[in-house]
Amino acid sequence: MYLIDQDLVRSHMDQRLAEAGQAARARRLASARRWSRRAARASQRAARANSAVW
Repeated sequence: MYLIDQDLVRSHMDQRLAEAGQAARARRLASARRWSRRAARASQRAARANSAVW
């Protein structure tokens, strides 16, 4: 009986770790997309500023 409980706890822990890993990957992906959009806007602003000078 004790081994069954250990296996159950271990499987739940593995599942929670997998869920945490997925959540972390989702946060990193969202952050990367946000920084990418921010960089694109900065690049556009720089291009407009450069064209305004010339």
